[in-house]
Amino acid sequence: MLPLLARLDRWVRRLVVSTIPPALAVWFYSQTRRWFLERLARAQPERYVPPPAAGVEYWGLRFQTPIFNAAGMFKAGRGYSVAYRQGAGAFLAGTVTLYPRRGNRKGRIVQPFLSYPRSQAASNWLGLPNPGYQYVVRQLQQFLSQPGCPRGISIAPPDELAFDEAADALVDGLFLFKNIGIDFVEINESCPNTQTDREAWDLVWKRLEIVREKFLRKRKRFVPVVVKFSNDVPLSMVADIVAKLCDLGFDGVNFGNTSTNYLLHRKRIHLREQRYYDFFVQNFGGGVSGRPLKEESLLRCLAAVEYLREHPPAHEFVVIRTGGILDAEDVAESLQRGIHLCQWYTGYFEQFAQWGHRLYQRIVEHLLSS
Repeated sequence: MLPLLARLDRWVRRLVVSTIPPALAVWFYSQTRRWFLERLARAQPERYVPPPAAGVEYWGLRFQTPIFNAAGMFKAGRGYSVAYRQGAGAFLAGTVTLYPRRGNRKGRIVQPFLSYPRSQAASNWLGLPNPGYQYVVRQLQQFLSQPGCPRGISIAPPDELAFDEAADALVDGLFLFKNIGIDFVEINESCPNTQTDREAWDLVWKRLEIVREKFLRKRKRFVPVVVKFSNDVPLSMVADIVAKLCDLGFDGVNFGNTSTNYLLHRKRIHLREQRYYDFFVQNFGGGVSGRPLKEESLLRCLAAVEYLREHPPAHEFVVIRTGGILDAEDVAESLQRGIHLCQWYTGYFEQFAQWGHRLYQRIVEHLLSS
C-alpha cells in the first residue's frame, strides 16, 4: 500500500508544487509527512537479505549495507523491523532529547515541511519533535539488534536547560541508551552553521569535553560515539574539527544535516518551484535537504578523509556522509573516495517512490556490479 501511495504522490507532487497556493502546499505536506512516517514505521515488508559482499564492518559492528536512515525518520524509536527487512545497514532512532518536544508550529501548520519534486529537495522547520528519552528507551527495549543491522540513537542536548545541566543531561542520556544495549550513538551538534559564531563553537567543544570526561573515559562496554555537524560548516574548518574529535576520543564524524544557506541553494531549485521555496524560507526559515546539499556534503567528507589519511588516528575513526545522498551512484562515489558510511532522508523517499521496499536492494545490486 505505502509503495503505491508513494509512487502516485511522486507525480501528484509535481502538480501540487506548481499550481496550488504555497501555504496550502506546506499545510498539506506537513500533515501527510507525519501520516506516512507513522505507517512506514509499522510496515512489515518481505525480508531482503543483502549478499555478504555488500556489507562493511566498523567498530566491530557489521553493517549489512553501507547506507541507512538519517536521524529524523524514526524519531520515536519505532521502525527497526522495516529497516532491517528492507536491507538497511543500520537503524538510527531519534534525534531524541531529555524532555518531549512537540516541534515547531506556526498558525495551523505543525512541523512545517515541503518537498520540491523537480529539484529532488525539501525544506523543513520541525524543531526536533520527539517523545523524550524515556519513551524511546521503552521502544528500543522491545527488540534486539539483528545480525548486520545495529541499532543507533541520535541524541541532542536539551536547550531548555542551562549549559551545565544540559551537558549532564546529555551524558545521562548516553549512559541510559548504552545500558539498554544500543550499538552506537550520534550526538547531534549540527549548529552552529557559521565560522563567525565563535561563542557557540566554544560551547560545543566545552560540551564535548564534558562528554569525554564523563562518558567516553568511563564506558565499560565500548559504544562508539559519532558527532554530527552541519553541511554549512566552512570547508576550512573540517580538518580542525576532525583533529579535535580524534584528540577527544570520539569515534567518528557526520557531515551533516540540513542547510540554511538559502541563497546558494535557491539556484539549485527548479524555476517552477522557486516561489514555494521562497515562501517557506520567508515564513519558516528551517533547513534545506536533498540534492542541493550533494556537493557540500561530499566536499566536507572528502576533507575529513584526507585529513585522516595524512594524520592517522590512534583509534578507529569513521566518516559518515549525510545530505544529497539520492541514489546508488552517490553511495558508490562516497565509498570509492574513502567515505565509510552514508545516511539518507530525502533521497530515501525519492527512491522509495520508485522502488518501494526494494530500494536497498537496488543500491546493493549497483554497488556489486560497479
